[in-house]
Amino acid sequence: MPVITNIEDLKRIYKRRVPQMFYDYCESGSWTEQTFRENSSDYDQIRLRQRVAVDMTGRSTKTQMIGHDVAMPVALAPVGLTGMQHADGEMKAARAAEKFGVPFTLSTMSINSIEDVAGFTDAPFWFQLYTMKDEDFVSRLIQRAKDANCSALVITLDLQILGQRHKDIKNGLSAPPKLTPKTLANLATKWGWGIEMLSAKRREFGNIVGHVKGVSDMSQLGAWTAEQFDPSLDWNKIAKLKEQWDGKVILKGILDAEDAKMALKVGADAIIVSNHGGRQLDGALSSIRMLPSILDAVGDQVEVHIDGGIRSGQDVLKAVAMGAKGTYIGRAFIYGLGAMGQQGVTETLNVIQKELDTTMALCGETSVEDLGRHNLLVPEDFEGRWRQ
Repeated sequence: MPVITNIEDLKRIYKRRVPQMFYDYCESGSWTEQTFRENSSDYDQIRLRQRVAVDMTGRSTKTQMIGHDVAMPVALAPVGLTGMQHADGEMKAARAAEKFGVPFTLSTMSINSIEDVAGFTDAPFWFQLYTMKDEDFVSRLIQRAKDANCSALVITLDLQILGQRHKDIKNGLSAPPKLTPKTLANLATKWGWGIEMLSAKRREFGNIVGHVKGVSDMSQLGAWTAEQFDPSLDWNKIAKLKEQWDGKVILKGILDAEDAKMALKVGADAIIVSNHGGRQLDGALSSIRMLPSILDAVGDQVEVHIDGGIRSGQDVLKAVAMGAKGTYIGRAFIYGLGAMGQQGVTETLNVIQKELDTTMALCGETSVEDLGRHNLLVPEDFEGRWRQ
């Protein structure tokens, strides 16, 4: 096994092992990819305050997210097509998260179904919902998540209309891959991935195929999906979904203080400051840059989480010190999964926790719950440079 010291080590292995279309699906954004890049690069502008002569024994990264005990303030974000990055990808990522002690969030557009993941793990996981025009399907999807004992519903708000991702179009992204000459040439170099996929439980969208009228195979799925994302989603519909779920609800895709206030009004248990990993509105500000204004808007009335651009334990520390109660990693865990399966996800979590723990100590803190703005040096214009 290669020596893994950081997330980039896993990314290099991931790129070698996984077909190009699935690597590009993960490692890209919409349009010019400006927001995708700045989600990560804006963390580099935040500096840390080193403190010394502090007793650093007895450190802990443990905390809570929406009342759940977690080994560190990190959850695995919902990522579509995870089962195409590695055979049985959602199941293996969920088990790694369970054993480590952090939440796993299953995407509506997963390859493994809700039932697959529930049968493979013991700890309750979170389920991410895309709202679709087919209300009967959405209702049944919510009930399936209830039946699987999912402990939170994560409603994604920023995918009413799909942002254009040039690479996915050019690659002819599909699950399973369409066997074109270009695809076959690439798959011929990814034989390890191919052998594993032969034994996969599923190679199509498990939450959809077989659960939607008129969609029994992949040839029918594309047309159905293209028509289904609901452009009429509004706060009234969100409130009805929350009522239907009748449990913990997290609203994902908040990038504006006014929207954060609306999320508070509908009774969200948490909100995720997110721009969909830079895959929707290109040109939007990064999640970390928008976090302070959203925290100012809602205070401690709702738990504020963040995703987008997190590639290290230092990034986690910066986000938590800025005021987030939890963070989400998507691409970082996909790198690990694609590189080494379940073991790779565990490696991702180990790397991030070690970096978080060491950085916390060198900042003079022994508990992640004591982190705050006093640990950071932030540029004067970081929050105020952009004005409406």
